[in-house]
Amino acid sequence: MLEKISFRSDKDGVLSLTDEVKNVVSASGVTEGICIVYTAHTTAAVATTSRWDTLGHEDIQIELRRLIPTRVDFRHQHDTPEDAAGHVKSVIMGSSLTFIIHKGELLLGHSKGIYFFEFDGPRNRECFVKIMEG
Repeated sequence: MLEKISFRSDKDGVLSLTDEVKNVVSASGVTEGICIVYTAHTTAAVATTSRWDTLGHEDIQIELRRLIPTRVDFRHQHDTPEDAAGHVKSVIMGSSLTFIIHKGELLLGHSKGIYFFEFDGPRNRECFVKIMEG
């Protein structure tokens, strides 16, 4: 089973995908298996972090901007220097996550959520959720 989640991102925004992914798992009917969350965008990432601390989401974006600032000396200048920085941030954070499905539910820590991190935007974006039984 493969489902697509489509949305509009904010500039440097963080969007929760937790409920949408849990709904896909539930609708799949799979009781034991694997769930993969993936984004194909090169200036975005998916990650797990605290569901309850939205200031922590801001901290992550701020820290990434500090570590990988927008610079005009990036060799990749396809769109803008910010776009080039977004590519580096995406590589560091990652484009996919893998979760275990057990007894029909996503095994996700009590305070953990699944998030889409935008390093460019605003843009129309999508993530894919792949469910595999087994």
